[in-house]
Amino acid sequence: MTEKTFPLTKEQLERIIEMHPTPFHIYDEKAIRQNIRRFLKAFSWAPRFREHFAVKATPNPRIVQILREEGAGTDCSSLAELILSDVAGVRKEDILLTSNDTPAEEFIKARELGARINLDDITHIDYLEKHAGLPDFLCFRYNPGSLIEGNDIIGKPEEAKYGLTREQLFNAYAIAREKGVHRFGLHTMVFSNELQNDAFLFTAEMMFKLAVEIKERLGITLEYINLGGGIGIPYHPDQDAVSYEYVGDAIHKLYDEILVPAGIGDIMLATESGRAMTGPFDWLVTTVLHEKNTYKHYIGLDACMANLMRPALYGAYHHITVAGKEVAPLDHLYDVTGSLCENNDKFAIDRALPKIEIGDRVIIHDAGAHGHAMGFNYNGKLRSAELLLREDGSVELIRRAETLDDYFATLRFPGSMM
Repeated sequence: MTEKTFPLTKEQLERIIEMHPTPFHIYDEKAIRQNIRRFLKAFSWAPRFREHFAVKATPNPRIVQILREEGAGTDCSSLAELILSDVAGVRKEDILLTSNDTPAEEFIKARELGARINLDDITHIDYLEKHAGLPDFLCFRYNPGSLIEGNDIIGKPEEAKYGLTREQLFNAYAIAREKGVHRFGLHTMVFSNELQNDAFLFTAEMMFKLAVEIKERLGITLEYINLGGGIGIPYHPDQDAVSYEYVGDAIHKLYDEILVPAGIGDIMLATESGRAMTGPFDWLVTTVLHEKNTYKHYIGLDACMANLMRPALYGAYHHITVAGKEVAPLDHLYDVTGSLCENNDKFAIDRALPKIEIGDRVIIHDAGAHGHAMGFNYNGKLRSAELLLREDGSVELIRRAETLDDYFATLRFPGSMM
């Protein structure tokens, strides 16, 4: 079971809304810092352990800066994310570019920043060499195929566009070494939003055994193994969170059992969590605009799926509370909707909630990863502000809300002033 709480009283929230109209996302700095400290402590036994925060989850430089201050690097998959990492103070090999149908400009920027480059396909070796030159260090992303079952978000590995097959992987190391690369890493990412502790042990065992085989077959000693991310969060109160301590201890045992006897017990371990680092520590704060009663009972908010699209995209559950009514009986059944002209613009369907009135503040939980980040402008909707609740209780605006001027700024048409 997971208790769903909000770090502000209704009175505190109303004071914030006076300065920052809803809807907005608000992140809890203290909770984010405490969470990553606990995560890093669970892997403190590992040589030079590095968490590369998956920037795509929460691409705000202020959030990345906080995580960097606590010891995290970044995992990037675009030019903008590389630049964002640099702006946030992340440097050199603490940045990881995981390639995915990557254009030349991204490889060039990664080389300029001194980032680690993680190749997604064997053909990318020649492409990288041609456009940016081969670096001293290369990592390859392994796709284990049917060895892993996958899930609804990431899919079955054998059907995924990511990574090299086992045969390609061995060939890639040989080719890269022949071309002068002499520092190597190994990467995989096979889970997303996974809550079973033992799933991460399966990944670690697979990767450690593969590292031993690479040494035995090719004479290449890896210096870096990235176990990927995919640590889920308990979106539903009935779910339990992943135990960092259990997973860290169990992977430690596997490290000692597999890598140490093979003479490679100094390999640097890394992860690339996104959701687990920020997901539970942000809330989408909205205001009730309308109540509609037809064949169902609808509550209409001033937010829509442009502010949080996971429920519409995945049918995902996000817990909902009403400010000031946290202990009120859940005796009403509502569909909670936005104003987008799409019927799937719903944050909840047939959700038991307290009696809701126009003007109530509705809090949507666990919006801190793939929330604001997945926003869009369909229907001319504007993306909301992002706020940071500081450890001292103050509130910092870390991204202003979009305006109509922003929306029209890129357009060119006859008679425009642009």
